[in-house]
Amino acid sequence: MTIQRSFAALAAFCAPLISMAAGDAARGAEVFRACAACHSLVAGEHRTGPSLAAVYGRRVGTADGFQRYSEALRQSAVVWNEQALDAWLRDPAAFIPGNAMAFRGLPDARARSDLIAYLRAVSEGKVAAPRTPGLPDLKAVDPGQRVSAIRHCGDTYHVTLGEGRSYPFWEFNLRFKTDSSAQGPRKGEPVLVGAGMGGDRAQIVFAAPREISAFIRNTCQ
Repeated sequence: MTIQRSFAALAAFCAPLISMAAGDAARGAEVFRACAACHSLVAGEHRTGPSLAAVYGRRVGTADGFQRYSEALRQSAVVWNEQALDAWLRDPAAFIPGNAMAFRGLPDARARSDLIAYLRAVSEGKVAAPRTPGLPDLKAVDPGQRVSAIRHCGDTYHVTLGEGRSYPFWEFNLRFKTDSSAQGPRKGEPVLVGAGMGGDRAQIVFAAPREISAFIRNTCQ
């Protein structure tokens, strides 16, 4: 094989790696918008998934304070570098079988490369982490959203709000949630939050789980 052919073969072999390294962080910021519903880039700000602050160079399943990792990720020895992130973003289920990531993968190689460049730039402090939209501040809601009483009768919850009016909900359409964050409701002051479907579904958010059963009265009067 001639020297020229050797260089040509080497260039062809290295091309995918060069392409991966040449991702555009600015374009990657746009790609990340699709990830922001489940992930924040602010340290310690966990959502459905863990914060991706300083993700580049971190071992899989080790974001401080995140408690919802699958066992597959907890046991993994993978470190998030360009190759690992590219394989994960391409097909999470194939890269680390048994993980709980509800994401089928990003087939566009350039989009993956751009996103990886962006995550690396944020991790290394070259790009500031954006403030992604957070949950509403339930301590600052209108008094009309604050729940003063909940009564359960048959298959119906009767929810009384701060305005004094009671609203009936079919029990299957009413969800009880908790939010212990700084934006959660005050202790003993749950908040009613709509959940769409023409107003027939809603959710009541409490400050802690122990408040839920203590707040509900089982009576038809």
